[in-house]
Amino acid sequence: MLGHVEKLPQVDDFQHWPPWRHLVVETAAQLLGYVGGALIVPQTVLVGQYWAEIRSGLEKYGIPVHHFVLHCDPDTLTERIETDSETNTRFPKARQWRLDHRAAYRDALPWLTREGKVVDTARRSPSQVARLVADTVTAPSP
Repeated sequence: MLGHVEKLPQVDDFQHWPPWRHLVVETAAQLLGYVGGALIVPQTVLVGQYWAEIRSGLEKYGIPVHHFVLHCDPDTLTERIETDSETNTRFPKARQWRLDHRAAYRDALPWLTREGKVVDTARRSPSQVARLVADTVTAPSP
């Protein structure tokens, strides 16, 4: 949405625009207020400060946050990016963007693993990962 705004500064990643982070929070709050239920936001945030802003904003709205880090080894990640024909076809620039951010993901892993629950996806199907996440969120608290 912000990519069409002419006066925004040039950045190499749209997440560097502060309005993007604000829009993530506002969009989540508006959607939940309108349709209710649970909202699943698949989003890779690799800058700890940005995640802190988003999480804080969601918490101010009283939106419960369950942060999962869907992780796999670097070779599996590269293979998945390269063979994701659906995303690569629909969003031609996504493949390179994802490839270019592998090092940033590796560098962010220390804080990501502190902030979220790591789910190893290397040997799991997407439906198995979804079931594991759903079971974790709906499990009674100890």
